[in-house]
Parts: sequence; structure tokens; C-alpha cells
Amino acid sequence: MRGADGVRVAGVDDVPAVKAVTDMAYRPYIARIGVVPQPMEADHLANVVAGRVFVTGEPVIGLVVIDERGDHLFLDSIAVHPDAHGTGVGRRLLEFVDARARVLGLAEVRLYTNALMWENQEIYPRFGYEVVERRVDGAYDRVHYRKLLG
Repeated sequence: MRGADGVRVAGVDDVPAVKAVTDMAYRPYIARIGVVPQPMEADHLANVVAGRVFVTGEPVIGLVVIDERGDHLFLDSIAVHPDAHGTGVGRRLLEFVDARARVLGLAEVRLYTNALMWENQEIYPRFGYEVVERRVDGAYDRVHYRKLLG
């Protein structure tokens, strides 16, 4: 079932596209950050089966991986196919995440991004996210964000 925003829950048939779009979106960061970004190593099938992945486009051009965590919705990953950059896909996906949190009765969305992914650090504040902290988790230097939903 596709929502009015064109976002739908991913099915098992979408797993190859979820992997492909994730890899295309994150691959450029490998050289910059010196490690493979965590979303590229995710178990995409397990995430889809768990109902955590939502996609947009036919074929899939964007996706989010989200996780309900008690008092907030965690945005684990957002990926947009490079050919769709600048077309509003990312904005629609972020708006979907906010709407999903509200449906679940959650008043906050959290996420983190690698400190060397400066593009994201410019984008998230424009959508109402504020920096909570920066910390190193293993091989990853991360900037943690939250957005309080009104």
C-alpha cells in the first residue's frame, strides 16, 4: 500500500533495489571516511522482513530504515539514488519519517551521521534537527541529532 507521499513499506522483492540504492548513495563516502558506511553492511533482508524499510519510486529511488525505540523513532538510514538528488525525494522521505513518528505517538526523531559527511550536517538542521552530541563509536565519528515534533 502506497501512501499519498508515494512511500510504501518495502517487500522482500525490493531487497535487491534497497541494497543497490543504499550502496550507490553511500559508496562515495568510503574514501572520505576511511571505512565502509554502516548502512552498506546492514542486513537488508532482515530489515525488510522486520518492517523497518520504506521505499519510494518504481523502480526504487529512495528509502529509509527506521526503528521504533520506546520514546523516539530512530532514523537508521536514508538513501537516495544519485540520479534523484535534488528532486525532493530526500525531503519527502524525511517528511514521511516525521509523519510515521506521529502515527506511532512518538514526539521525537533521532539520527546520526558521520562527522565527515558534511553534506548531511547542512541538510538536517534545515529540516528541524538539532545536534545533541558528537561521539566516536568504534570506527565511526558520529554527530547525533534529534528533532522534536510539535
